[in-house]
Amino acid sequence: MLSYFGLLILGLIVMYMLFVHYHPSFGGDVTEKRQQLYVNSQQYENGTFHNQDRRAPKDFSFSEILKISRKFFFEKVENGIPKTEIPIQRIDSTAISNFDQGAQLFWFGHAAFLLQIDGKNILLDPMLSDVPAPHPWLGSKRFSKQLPIEIEKLPNIDAVVISHDHYDHLDYTSITKLKDKVDAYFVPLGIGVHLESWGVSHSKIHEMDWWEKTTFKNIELVCTPAQHYSGRKFSNRKSTLWSSWIIKSSNTNVFFSGDSGYGEHFKQIGERHGPFDFAMIECGQYNTMWPDVHMFPEETAQAGVDVKAKIIMPIHWGAFKLAMHAWTEPIERVRKKAQELDIRLVAPKIGAPIVIEKLPEPHAIWW
Repeated sequence: MLSYFGLLILGLIVMYMLFVHYHPSFGGDVTEKRQQLYVNSQQYENGTFHNQDRRAPKDFSFSEILKISRKFFFEKVENGIPKTEIPIQRIDSTAISNFDQGAQLFWFGHAAFLLQIDGKNILLDPMLSDVPAPHPWLGSKRFSKQLPIEIEKLPNIDAVVISHDHYDHLDYTSITKLKDKVDAYFVPLGIGVHLESWGVSHSKIHEMDWWEKTTFKNIELVCTPAQHYSGRKFSNRKSTLWSSWIIKSSNTNVFFSGDSGYGEHFKQIGERHGPFDFAMIECGQYNTMWPDVHMFPEETAQAGVDVKAKIIMPIHWGAFKLAMHAWTEPIERVRKKAQELDIRLVAPKIGAPIVIEKLPEPHAIWW
């Protein structure tokens, strides 16, 4: 029996190695030559990137990983996924193609957005596939059967902005479908290796470190800190940087948190670049076992105060089950805390236009 068990384990290891080696969704690897480009980054040390708080993220033992896996895959979570397909609002492709004034956003669920600002189209973390995993068999499906708009119907995209390389934010299928209509990509250090492996031209990719800023088509982009980690397979954990982002036009200042645990960096961002007209802040997929890389809803509301946001929108919920909480718990908890802190909050239906100049507008409790 032991010999059969050993052969089974060996077979699984070989299958994993072949899958990782040949399946394109895993992306590229940062070579030693490329690492030399990052040695001047304050976040980079001994071949990996680090958070401001070097204690985060916590490294799990093998037994803890098994415990988390058992809970996620085998323990039933009450209301963990919607009982029926969640409602979405379809996006009129003609209307967004003709939008050229002010600023508006469309939420695709989770952390994916189309931001239209001063006549520019910017996609944020465009994970537009059904399953956030290297293969559709390896993850939970999207709560809605369709997106507000298909990738093929999107207008030309001036820029794609990526926060980090996890599958629920950087998606191989979405990038390959989008790449012929995208002018530029703005990403944290190292992410370019994935894009290049998927056929994106090196000349279109702009890798940035924390606190670096650039101007593209009269839009200012600032790569700002987050408290998280990266990696698309066991062998490249923290080999690329993670970040939040600021996108600023002459009239509108927007903050996008990416994924992050709560930390001092929110106050630093608010002091250096606030106030913000609108802030999309992570609120979902949290757990007491990983409090340093994902915020609890109450921390989301406080982060909105810290960055000096006029209005916050909770994101990172409403699309996928990636943690052991009820799917509506994030929005219910953050709404309560936002009221306590007297910070304005919006929670529009997926696909509904979010016109920043007209906020806050009342939104139905669609969930």
